[in-house]
Amino acid sequence: MAGPRKNAPIASDKVAWTEHTPNETFEIRYQNLSAATGPQPYKIGVSIEELPPGKRNCPAHWHVLEEEHVLILAGELTVRIGSDHHIMRAGDYVRFPAGVAEEHCLFNHSEAVCRYLIIGDNCPNEVAVYPDSNKDN
Repeated sequence: MAGPRKNAPIASDKVAWTEHTPNETFEIRYQNLSAATGPQPYKIGVSIEELPPGKRNCPAHWHVLEEEHVLILAGELTVRIGSDHHIMRAGDYVRFPAGVAEEHCLFNHSEAVCRYLIIGDNCPNEVAVYPDSNKDN
């Protein structure tokens, strides 16, 4: 049995893109940098995501155990935090703390793709709450 892979830098532009389009409202394309580095499992997830014009990244939700961070790399989008909406542009950053019952989601209101870096805990016992649909998982 082989031991864990030696830690080494990776080139993000060499990481394959994954498309995720569960329905006509939600669509992203992402590079899971954490999964590309080995060894697994990883504690912190790091991905580059692209959100097309007119799409949302996911249903509004909040995390019981996981914290998330978003840094806009290119383009712009609207972030919903609770009932507030904020426009974010390249260089803007937001944090979604764990355990704060304030849902969040991203919407690309612009006419160009928005690219951002997303970083968050990868907790196997996570519970996410979706207030708009009154469900959790």
